Amino acid sequence: MDRVMNDWVRIFATTDPGLAAIYKGRLEENGIPAVILNKQDSSYVFLGKVEIHVPADCVAEAEALIEELGSTDK
Repeated sequence: MDRVMNDWVRIFATTDPGLAAIYKGRLEENGIPAVILNKQDSSYVFLGKVEIHVPADCVAEAEALIEELGSTDK
């Protein structure tokens, strides 16, 4: 599981910060703590991704919700 960062896990990555914010909000509405980690370059936003991380014990529920929302990114 190479995506683990301490006890938080990346469950979603996209180049669209707006989409990440929407998904983060939906996770939080469903009681899943979530943080956004923006790895985009400040000068060249097409370089890098915006990631959503959740606690390791919430991964299955969070991934199911993201899938339900129709995400094709991961």
